[in-house]
Amino acid sequence: MQRRVIIHSGEFLMSQQAVGALETKGFPGILAAADAMVKAGRVTLVGYIRAGSARFTVMIRGDVSEVKTAMDAGIAAVEKVYGGALETWVIIPRPHENVVAVLPIDFSEAVEEYRAAAEGLTLPRGNAR
Repeated sequence: MQRRVIIHSGEFLMSQQAVGALETKGFPGILAAADAMVKAGRVTLVGYIRAGSARFTVMIRGDVSEVKTAMDAGIAAVEKVYGGALETWVIIPRPHENVVAVLPIDFSEAVEEYRAAAEGLTLPRGNAR
């Protein structure tokens, strides 16, 4: 399934992508996981939330295989952090549009530059952050 989106006044088709979420206990673990994930796969970090006392969740988007690769790297990174604790993680291959519309997992303008780079897209000149 494809959906038409307009970003920076340029129109293109974007196939639905996987979403991955990883939760840790402690901020150093989520920092290490986020860094490892964006380095390991062609994914975009779309956000993070504080999920409770000392718990943080980071969300990534990308092709299914890239999200799986990135998630493996994120899990390994958390396990290397002193005192880092992986709480849980999930990969949803093609989230339903309603889920994307409601939960904070969609691409925002703040991450568009990184999404475009990860997907090999070219943004119109003068419209980058």
